[in-house]
Amino acid sequence: MTRILLIDDDEKLGDLLKAYFQRFDMQLDAATLPSVGLAKIQRDKPDLVILDVMLPEMDGFEVCRTIRKTSSVPVVMLTARSAETDKVLGLELGADDYVTKPFSITELLARVRAVLRRTGAGALKAAADVMRIGDIEIDFKLHQARRGKVRIE
Repeated sequence: MTRILLIDDDEKLGDLLKAYFQRFDMQLDAATLPSVGLAKIQRDKPDLVILDVMLPEMDGFEVCRTIRKTSSVPVVMLTARSAETDKVLGLELGADDYVTKPFSITELLARVRAVLRRTGAGALKAAADVMRIGDIEIDFKLHQARRGKVRIE
């Protein structure tokens, strides 16, 4: 199952997206504060982040900048800020797509799927947790590879 993290201070939006994305085998978790969202990225390793720009604590541009210091997780900005300069800034800071509010939920889903396809995020997990090729075993969940009983570094 694809895991998505929404960082947006609108709790109702989180509830709406959670119910909608679940129909498409996607699990959505939400954080209303950037600090909580950043901690969840480090701890839970989501497959994709949907990020608002106008947030308490720090704006979404700063959150995106912070994410990019330690992670390559795909980021889709979802915000009411629709000026060209905001879009360009979001993309230049490392966002993979930029969607403006009000938005179509079906378009957001399509963009999320497109980013996941382009980045390959979640692809290995969807295939299998463990893959065996000859005497080599790759455990994607544990991020380990072994040949027989010997761990490959």
